[in-house]
Amino acid sequence: MNRFPLPETTYSSPKDKREQSMRIVYHLGAHCTDDERLLRCLLKNREPLGQQGIVVPLPARYRALLRDTAITLKGAAASRDTQALVLEQIMEEDRANRLILSWENFLSFPQWVLKDKLYPAAAERVRAFTQIFPEIEAEFHLAIRNPATFLPELYSKQRDKSYEQFMQGADPLLLHWSDVIEDVLQLNPDVPFTVWCDEDTPLIWPEVLQAVSGHAPGTRLQDNDENLSSIMAPEGLTRMQAYLAEHSISSPVQRRRVVSAFLDKFALPERIEMEVELPGWTEDTISALTSAYHTDIQRIRSMPGVTFISP
Repeated sequence: MNRFPLPETTYSSPKDKREQSMRIVYHLGAHCTDDERLLRCLLKNREPLGQQGIVVPLPARYRALLRDTAITLKGAAASRDTQALVLEQIMEEDRANRLILSWENFLSFPQWVLKDKLYPAAAERVRAFTQIFPEIEAEFHLAIRNPATFLPELYSKQRDKSYEQFMQGADPLLLHWSDVIEDVLQLNPDVPFTVWCDEDTPLIWPEVLQAVSGHAPGTRLQDNDENLSSIMAPEGLTRMQAYLAEHSISSPVQRRRVVSAFLDKFALPERIEMEVELPGWTEDTISALTSAYHTDIQRIRSMPGVTFISP
Protein backbone atom coordinates (compact mmCIF):
# COMPACT_ATOMS: atom_id res chain seq x y z
CA MET A 1 0.00 0.00 0.00
CA ASN A 2 1.31 3.48 -0.88
CA ARG A 3 2.05 5.57 2.19
CA PHE A 4 1.37 8.85 0.34
CA PRO A 5 -2.33 9.69 -0.08
CA LEU A 6 -2.58 12.12 -2.98
CA PRO A 7 -3.25 14.99 -3.17
CA GLU A 8 -4.01 15.10 0.54
CA THR A 9 -0.41 14.49 1.64
CA THR A 10 -0.14 16.57 4.81
CA TYR A 11 1.96 17.32 7.82
CA SER A 12 0.77 18.49 11.23
CA SER A 13 3.18 20.92 12.79
CA PRO A 14 3.81 20.57 16.55
CA LYS A 15 3.18 24.32 16.88
CA ASP A 16 0.27 24.46 14.50
CA LYS A 17 -2.24 21.62 14.47
CA ARG A 18 -3.89 22.74 11.26
CA GLU A 19 -3.28 20.34 8.42
CA GLN A 20 -1.52 21.84 5.44
CA SER A 21 -1.35 20.52 1.90
CA MET A 22 2.07 19.43 0.77
CA ARG A 23 4.04 21.74 -1.54
CA ILE A 24 7.06 20.84 -3.67
CA VAL A 25 9.71 23.53 -3.86
CA TYR A 26 11.90 23.50 -6.96
CA HIS A 27 15.19 25.37 -6.60
CA LEU A 28 15.98 25.78 -10.30
CA GLY A 29 19.55 27.04 -10.09
CA ALA A 30 20.68 28.64 -12.31
CA HIS A 31 24.11 27.41 -13.36
CA CYS A 32 27.10 29.35 -12.06
CA THR A 33 25.13 30.97 -9.25
CA ASP A 34 24.88 28.76 -6.21
CA ASP A 35 27.44 25.95 -6.39
CA GLU A 36 25.00 23.99 -4.19
CA ARG A 37 25.66 26.12 -1.11
CA LEU A 38 21.93 26.49 -0.47
CA LEU A 39 21.36 22.75 -0.62
CA ARG A 40 24.37 22.01 1.58
CA CYS A 41 23.10 24.40 4.24
CA LEU A 42 19.59 22.94 4.22
CA LEU A 43 20.96 19.39 4.35
CA LYS A 44 23.04 20.30 7.41
CA ASN A 45 19.83 21.49 9.05
CA ARG A 46 17.60 18.57 8.08
CA GLU A 47 16.71 17.76 11.68
CA PRO A 48 15.37 21.17 12.81
CA LEU A 49 13.70 21.68 9.45
CA GLY A 50 12.18 18.22 9.62
CA GLN A 51 10.59 19.11 12.94
CA GLN A 52 8.65 21.76 10.99
CA GLY A 53 7.62 19.33 8.27
CA ILE A 54 10.26 20.58 5.82
CA VAL A 55 11.90 17.64 4.06
CA VAL A 56 15.29 18.05 2.36
CA PRO A 57 16.18 14.75 0.66
CA LEU A 58 19.64 13.87 -0.57
CA PRO A 59 20.00 14.80 -4.26
CA ALA A 60 20.97 11.24 -5.17
CA ARG A 61 17.45 10.21 -4.23
CA TYR A 62 15.70 12.37 -6.81
CA ARG A 63 17.81 13.91 -9.59
CA ALA A 64 18.25 10.89 -11.85
CA LEU A 65 14.83 9.59 -10.77
CA LEU A 66 13.03 12.75 -11.82
CA ARG A 67 14.94 12.94 -15.10
CA ASP A 68 14.13 9.33 -15.99
CA THR A 69 10.50 9.65 -14.91
CA ALA A 70 10.01 12.82 -16.99
CA ILE A 71 11.49 11.08 -20.02
CA THR A 72 9.16 8.12 -19.53
CA LEU A 73 6.07 10.32 -19.14
CA LYS A 74 6.90 12.36 -22.29
CA GLY A 75 5.04 15.39 -20.93
CA ALA A 76 1.97 13.50 -19.75
CA ALA A 77 0.68 13.85 -16.21
CA ALA A 78 1.69 11.04 -13.88
CA SER A 79 -0.98 8.82 -12.39
CA ARG A 80 -1.57 8.82 -8.65
CA ASP A 81 0.21 5.49 -8.38
CA THR A 82 3.26 6.85 -10.20
CA GLN A 83 3.30 9.98 -8.03
CA ALA A 84 3.16 7.89 -4.88
CA LEU A 85 5.90 5.54 -6.07
CA VAL A 86 8.21 8.41 -6.94
CA LEU A 87 7.61 10.09 -3.58
CA GLU A 88 8.27 6.76 -1.91
CA GLN A 89 11.74 6.73 -3.43
CA ILE A 90 12.49 10.39 -2.71
CA MET A 91 11.32 10.63 0.90
CA GLU A 92 12.17 8.62 3.97
CA GLU A 93 9.49 10.48 5.92
CA ASP A 94 5.85 9.45 5.87
CA ARG A 95 4.50 12.98 5.62
CA ALA A 96 5.63 16.52 4.89
CA ASN A 97 4.22 19.93 4.21
CA ARG A 98 7.22 21.11 2.19
CA LEU A 99 9.59 19.05 0.02
CA ILE A 100 12.75 20.83 -1.22
CA LEU A 101 14.21 19.70 -4.54
CA SER A 102 17.34 21.50 -5.77
CA TRP A 103 19.16 20.95 -9.06
CA GLU A 104 20.90 23.41 -11.35
CA ASN A 105 19.97 21.21 -14.32
CA PHE A 106 16.22 21.59 -13.87
CA LEU A 107 16.27 24.29 -16.56
CA SER A 108 18.84 22.66 -18.82
CA PHE A 109 22.13 20.83 -18.86
CA PRO A 110 25.06 23.27 -19.29
CA GLN A 111 25.72 22.44 -22.94
CA TRP A 112 22.18 23.47 -23.93
CA VAL A 113 21.81 26.73 -22.03
CA LEU A 114 22.20 28.83 -25.18
CA LYS A 115 20.64 28.74 -28.59
CA ASP A 116 18.73 31.70 -29.93
CA LYS A 117 17.89 32.64 -26.36
CA LEU A 118 18.80 31.87 -22.76
CA TYR A 119 17.59 28.43 -21.59
CA PRO A 120 15.40 27.83 -24.66
CA ALA A 121 13.97 24.54 -23.32
CA ALA A 122 13.45 25.70 -19.74
CA ALA A 123 9.66 25.97 -19.86
CA GLU A 124 9.15 22.52 -21.35
CA ARG A 125 11.65 20.92 -18.98
CA VAL A 126 10.15 22.48 -15.86
CA ARG A 127 6.65 21.56 -17.02
CA ALA A 128 7.79 17.97 -17.55
CA PHE A 129 9.12 17.82 -13.99
CA THR A 130 6.00 19.33 -12.43
CA GLN A 131 3.85 16.86 -14.39
CA ILE A 132 5.40 14.11 -12.28
CA PHE A 133 3.37 15.58 -9.40
CA PRO A 134 0.44 17.27 -11.17
CA GLU A 135 -1.79 17.27 -8.08
CA ILE A 136 0.79 18.75 -5.70
CA GLU A 137 1.30 22.51 -5.52
CA ALA A 138 4.65 23.74 -6.79
CA GLU A 139 6.89 26.69 -6.02
CA PHE A 140 9.89 27.93 -8.06
CA HIS A 141 13.08 29.63 -6.88
CA LEU A 142 15.84 30.97 -9.12
CA ALA A 143 19.07 32.93 -8.75
CA ILE A 144 20.06 34.99 -11.78
CA ARG A 145 23.41 36.51 -12.66
CA ASN A 146 24.80 39.32 -14.78
CA PRO A 147 25.44 37.86 -18.26
CA ALA A 148 28.73 39.77 -18.26
CA THR A 149 30.08 37.24 -15.73
CA PHE A 150 27.58 34.42 -16.20
CA LEU A 151 28.50 33.72 -19.83
CA PRO A 152 32.30 33.60 -19.27
CA GLU A 153 31.95 31.22 -16.34
CA LEU A 154 29.45 29.04 -18.19
CA TYR A 155 31.82 28.94 -21.17
CA SER A 156 34.66 27.81 -18.90
CA LYS A 157 32.57 24.73 -18.04
CA GLN A 158 32.17 23.67 -21.67
CA ARG A 159 34.26 20.88 -23.10
CA ASP A 160 35.98 21.15 -26.46
CA LYS A 161 33.82 24.02 -27.69
CA SER A 162 34.92 27.16 -29.44
CA TYR A 163 33.33 30.44 -28.40
CA GLU A 164 31.28 30.42 -31.60
CA GLN A 165 30.03 26.89 -30.91
CA PHE A 166 29.17 27.89 -27.35
CA MET A 167 27.18 30.99 -28.32
CA GLN A 168 25.41 29.27 -31.25
CA GLY A 169 24.79 32.62 -32.90
CA ALA A 170 23.11 34.18 -29.88
CA ASP A 171 23.58 37.90 -29.28
CA PRO A 172 24.72 38.36 -25.64
CA LEU A 173 22.77 41.62 -25.41
CA LEU A 174 19.52 39.83 -26.26
CA LEU A 175 19.81 37.15 -23.57
CA HIS A 176 17.29 38.05 -20.87
CA TRP A 177 16.43 36.24 -17.65
CA SER A 178 12.98 37.76 -17.79
CA ASP A 179 12.29 35.75 -20.96
CA VAL A 180 13.22 32.54 -19.14
CA ILE A 181 10.92 33.32 -16.22
CA GLU A 182 8.09 34.38 -18.52
CA ASP A 183 8.40 31.18 -20.56
CA VAL A 184 8.37 28.99 -17.45
CA LEU A 185 5.31 30.74 -16.02
CA GLN A 186 3.41 30.48 -19.31
CA LEU A 187 3.57 26.69 -19.15
CA ASN A 188 3.30 26.61 -15.35
CA PRO A 189 0.71 29.31 -14.58
CA ASP A 190 -0.10 30.45 -11.06
CA VAL A 191 3.06 28.90 -9.59
CA PRO A 192 4.77 31.27 -7.10
CA PHE A 193 8.19 32.26 -8.46
CA THR A 194 10.92 33.77 -6.25
CA VAL A 195 13.97 35.37 -7.87
CA TRP A 196 17.14 37.00 -6.57
CA CYS A 197 20.47 38.18 -7.98
CA ASP A 198 23.46 35.97 -7.30
CA GLU A 199 25.54 39.11 -6.82
CA ASP A 200 23.35 40.05 -3.83
CA THR A 201 23.42 36.71 -2.01
CA PRO A 202 26.07 37.66 0.59
CA LEU A 203 23.67 40.36 1.82
CA ILE A 204 20.37 38.49 1.51
CA TRP A 205 21.41 34.91 2.27
CA PRO A 206 19.16 34.45 5.34
CA GLU A 207 16.16 35.71 3.37
CA VAL A 208 16.98 33.34 0.50
CA LEU A 209 17.26 30.37 2.85
CA GLN A 210 13.96 31.28 4.51
CA ALA A 211 12.18 31.78 1.19
CA VAL A 212 13.23 28.38 -0.11
CA SER A 213 12.83 26.32 3.05
CA GLY A 214 9.85 28.19 4.46
CA HIS A 215 11.12 27.67 8.01
CA ALA A 216 9.43 29.43 10.89
CA PRO A 217 10.65 32.88 11.97
CA GLY A 218 13.31 32.63 14.64
CA THR A 219 14.65 29.29 13.39
CA ARG A 220 18.42 29.19 13.76
CA LEU A 221 20.19 27.42 10.93
CA GLN A 222 23.68 26.07 11.57
CA ASP A 223 26.65 26.59 9.21
CA ASN A 224 24.80 29.20 7.20
CA ASP A 225 27.81 31.40 6.43
CA GLU A 226 29.39 29.32 3.66
CA ASN A 227 28.32 31.93 1.15
CA LEU A 228 30.27 34.63 2.98
CA SER A 229 33.24 32.35 3.69
CA SER A 230 33.88 32.13 -0.04
CA ILE A 231 34.48 35.88 -0.38
CA MET A 232 35.57 37.04 3.10
CA ALA A 233 38.88 36.48 4.88
CA PRO A 234 38.59 33.93 7.72
CA GLU A 235 39.56 36.55 10.31
CA GLY A 236 36.81 38.85 9.12
CA LEU A 237 34.19 36.09 9.11
CA THR A 238 35.13 35.07 12.65
CA ARG A 239 34.92 38.65 13.88
CA MET A 240 31.61 39.22 12.10
CA GLN A 241 30.10 36.07 13.61
CA ALA A 242 31.26 37.18 17.07
CA TYR A 243 29.75 40.62 16.53
CA LEU A 244 26.41 39.16 15.44
CA ALA A 245 26.41 36.85 18.46
CA GLU A 246 27.10 39.69 20.88
CA HIS A 247 24.62 42.20 19.49
CA SER A 248 20.90 42.13 19.07
CA ILE A 249 20.43 42.09 15.29
CA SER A 250 16.69 41.87 14.86
CA SER A 251 16.08 42.78 11.23
CA PRO A 252 17.45 41.87 7.79
CA VAL A 253 18.37 45.51 7.21
CA GLN A 254 20.54 45.59 10.34
CA ARG A 255 22.26 42.36 9.34
CA ARG A 256 22.97 43.66 5.85
CA ARG A 257 24.62 46.75 7.32
CA VAL A 258 26.87 44.57 9.49
CA VAL A 259 27.75 42.24 6.60
CA SER A 260 28.47 45.20 4.32
CA ALA A 261 30.75 46.76 6.90
CA PHE A 262 32.78 43.59 7.33
CA LEU A 263 32.92 42.96 3.59
CA ASP A 264 34.27 46.47 3.07
CA LYS A 265 37.17 45.60 5.34
CA PHE A 266 37.71 41.87 4.86
CA ALA A 267 36.47 40.97 1.37
CA LEU A 268 38.87 38.95 -0.77
CA PRO A 269 39.31 40.94 -4.01
CA GLU A 270 40.38 37.90 -6.01
CA ARG A 271 37.08 36.19 -5.12
CA ILE A 272 34.75 39.05 -6.00
CA GLU A 273 36.53 40.52 -9.01
CA MET A 274 36.33 38.39 -12.15
CA GLU A 275 38.49 38.96 -15.19
CA VAL A 276 36.37 38.56 -18.31
CA GLU A 277 38.16 37.24 -21.37
CA LEU A 278 35.98 36.22 -24.29
CA PRO A 279 36.69 36.76 -27.99
CA GLY A 280 35.57 40.18 -29.15
CA TRP A 281 34.48 41.36 -25.71
CA THR A 282 35.60 44.81 -24.57
CA GLU A 283 34.92 47.03 -21.59
CA ASP A 284 32.07 48.50 -23.61
CA THR A 285 30.60 45.02 -24.06
CA ILE A 286 30.68 44.41 -20.32
CA SER A 287 29.14 47.80 -19.57
CA ALA A 288 26.38 47.24 -22.11
CA LEU A 289 25.60 43.77 -20.74
CA THR A 290 25.52 45.09 -17.19
CA SER A 291 23.18 47.94 -18.15
CA ALA A 292 20.87 45.50 -19.97
CA TYR A 293 20.94 43.23 -16.90
CA HIS A 294 19.79 46.06 -14.63
CA THR A 295 16.96 46.84 -17.04
CA ASP A 296 16.02 43.17 -17.09
CA ILE A 297 15.90 43.10 -13.29
CA GLN A 298 13.38 45.93 -13.30
CA ARG A 299 11.22 44.00 -15.74
CA ILE A 300 11.36 40.90 -13.54
CA ARG A 301 10.37 42.92 -10.48
CA SER A 302 7.18 43.99 -12.22
CA MET A 303 6.17 40.54 -13.46
CA PRO A 304 2.92 39.17 -11.96
CA GLY A 305 3.48 36.17 -9.73
CA VAL A 306 7.15 36.95 -9.13
CA THR A 307 8.64 37.79 -5.74
CA PHE A 308 12.04 39.49 -6.01
CA ILE A 309 14.43 39.35 -3.04
CA SER A 310 16.79 42.32 -2.94
CA PRO A 311 18.95 44.11 -0.38
